[in-house]
Amino acid sequence: MTPTRSAIAENAAFIADLKQCVGAGHVLTRPAATERYRRGYRYGEGKVLAVVRPGSLIEQWRVLLACAAANKIVLMQAANTGLTGGSTPHGDDYDRDIVIISTLRLKGVHLIESGRQAICLPGATLDRLEALLKPLDREPHSVIGSSCIGASVVGGVCNNSGGSLVQRGPAYTELALFARIDARGQVELVNHLGIALGTEPEAILKRLDAGDFTDRDVRHDPATAASDSGYEERVRDIEADSPARYNADPDRLFEASGSAGKVMVFAVRLDTFPKQSGTRTFYIGANSPDTLTRIRRDILSGFRTLPIAAEYMHRDCYDIARTYGKDTFLAIRLLGVGSIRHIAAFKARLDALCGRLPWAPSFLSDRLAQVIGSWFPNHLPERMEDYRARYEHHLMLKVCGEGVEEARRYLAHALGDDDAAAFECSDDESAKAFLHRFAAAGAAVRFRAIHHQHVSDIVALDIALRRNDRDWMETLPDDLAAPILHRMYYGHFLCHVFHQDYIVAKGQDSHALEQRMLAFQAQRGAKYPAEHNVGHLYEAGTHQKAHFKALDPCNCFNPGIGHTSRLAHWS
Repeated sequence: MTPTRSAIAENAAFIADLKQCVGAGHVLTRPAATERYRRGYRYGEGKVLAVVRPGSLIEQWRVLLACAAANKIVLMQAANTGLTGGSTPHGDDYDRDIVIISTLRLKGVHLIESGRQAICLPGATLDRLEALLKPLDREPHSVIGSSCIGASVVGGVCNNSGGSLVQRGPAYTELALFARIDARGQVELVNHLGIALGTEPEAILKRLDAGDFTDRDVRHDPATAASDSGYEERVRDIEADSPARYNADPDRLFEASGSAGKVMVFAVRLDTFPKQSGTRTFYIGANSPDTLTRIRRDILSGFRTLPIAAEYMHRDCYDIARTYGKDTFLAIRLLGVGSIRHIAAFKARLDALCGRLPWAPSFLSDRLAQVIGSWFPNHLPERMEDYRARYEHHLMLKVCGEGVEEARRYLAHALGDDDAAAFECSDDESAKAFLHRFAAAGAAVRFRAIHHQHVSDIVALDIALRRNDRDWMETLPDDLAAPILHRMYYGHFLCHVFHQDYIVAKGQDSHALEQRMLAFQAQRGAKYPAEHNVGHLYEAGTHQKAHFKALDPCNCFNPGIGHTSRLAHWS
């Protein structure tokens, strides 16, 4: 619908207000400038009125007040690394204008109590938090990996992100500072951070931004959690007929946690953990899924010390990641994790430029990255390549402390035939094995870009199987398998959380296949999504919908998430 003259004038005045809040250089309105923000990393895109990049918490607050007064939709966004379109528009059938508020400039982290907890502002990334904790021999709830490269801490909490660490569980806290809009359209700042910062919103935000508080201002309530302390007990219950963790778990929906963008979060307070030293990794290969089933059940029921991580890859996934995740592997290996954000920003600018040039080839940035990666020799260790040839299923088991000797003894007796084997990795082999596994998350996207003439799209599922499931390796019926060119299976094996990427042939209906695939997974008893935002890909569960409506009764924040209503007041 073409906007009226009055609407155009009102929007011009609104844009002027935004510029007054954050500076003209941080309000983007041209489609070419907003493209990288309004298009999801893997899924979803749509139109926006503006992208705003506040440089302080007070600026973020003032932008929200302006949006609420002008009746605009607010989409909160950090790194835009999500896989389900949860922080971007999806389509153009919204009933109000959309404003994306990018928090990338708000990177502050305040460590409290000698680093035993961290206060993270909206744009603080996991790798930044990890770097700050490293000198203190502590770690965040999750370490960089999979889709978490460049991801924000707050985004992880809001999206119920799972992480790969078996002992720590998904991102979760009941301590947060956030703003909500009530049913009358009034903006309210809620301080449940457990830190005395005053009563006036701008005074609170100014002190928090500056770190103007001491440990004496920090309150501790044993009944209020800053991490998922019960996860180890849950994951060990291998006879339970439910998943260990999944996005819609009603026990893990609390205010900002699991909010999926339905409030504006200014800060979260999270536990940190002692860094585990003396770690060892065992690389396991098997040709029968039953072998890995037995290993999983034996470890969870019998080991005194749970492994740190247990990452699974199927051989087909190994092969695609080796070719199409190679440049990601090499960039992190040679330039460090921080390089990924700079490379992604350069790729986004190059793609935006190419989009304005009719003669420019499609997916130029991906093609260049693929060519550069091909210039380097094989990056994977010889023993891994040998196992790739011999075994269909690959499991990387990282252990520490007493768990090292437990794993050595167990694997020496549990594996002893041609069907399965294991070797103890050197430090270099361990680093490369996990980096290869983590590079798999983007490999399907790269494959689609390079082979776009033959690929329709990717159906990317994120499922949690029941803890008592023994048949974890799916067998697709012929009608589901026929449209698929390649399948990529990888995941967090002890947690029974799997990422399953299906590369769909050109000419096939990817959306229809996705719906049939979800129905098939439901028949298996799987819950989805397991650890990502429902985004615009999955339907929110009953408890999630109630959570969203309670947080955002006017439906001003991220409407349509989880296939819910996009209309004001959930009409």
